[in-house]
Amino acid sequence: MLFRKAQWAGLSDGSITVAFRYQKKPTVRAGGTLHSKGGLLAIDSVDAITVARITNADALLAGAASAAEVKADLGPCPEGKQLYRVRFHLLGDDPRVALRASDQLSDTDLASLLARLTRLDKAAGEPWTHSYLRLLADNPGVVSTLLAPQVGRDRPAFKLNVRKLKSSGLTESLEVGYRVSPGGLAVLRALES
Repeated sequence: MLFRKAQWAGLSDGSITVAFRYQKKPTVRAGGTLHSKGGLLAIDSVDAITVARITNADALLAGAASAAEVKADLGPCPEGKQLYRVRFHLLGDDPRVALRASDQLSDTDLASLLARLTRLDKAAGEPWTHSYLRLLADNPGVVSTLLAPQVGRDRPAFKLNVRKLKSSGLTESLEVGYRVSPGGLAVLRALES
């Protein structure tokens, strides 16, 4: 679930606590969490509703001036989709930010990240995480269409794997391409030692 840049401040200060989305099925669930540019969000509820049930109070909590503004922004419901109201609250800062920012990882953090990479490799049925980290470290800011063939993947599959590394705080997206975060470099050093 993505949020517009104009909403990031409201997410980070806790004033935005509702979102409306047309989806085939919800992409988040109550009790789960969601990483956002405004911080880590705890999902409180996900309810299928109709556009007519959008209230001014919900609109204010979604960062809009009125229900009419939300309805206009949503537009008509695409065929095969349902409108969902997602209620959430700010849980805190995105923990990946701290992992990305420092190359001084605790033994516990390093062990946890290495175990996650092992799980990702195992789930794929082949080791890929080390080669991706090395490729991105050697090619910061290079567009994915040039990088994907170097690991024998098409662009969508390559980007999906990079997002898995990013969700662990090991890589960062740039305007063009990616780079390995300081925390990711510490993990890469551990892999190569």
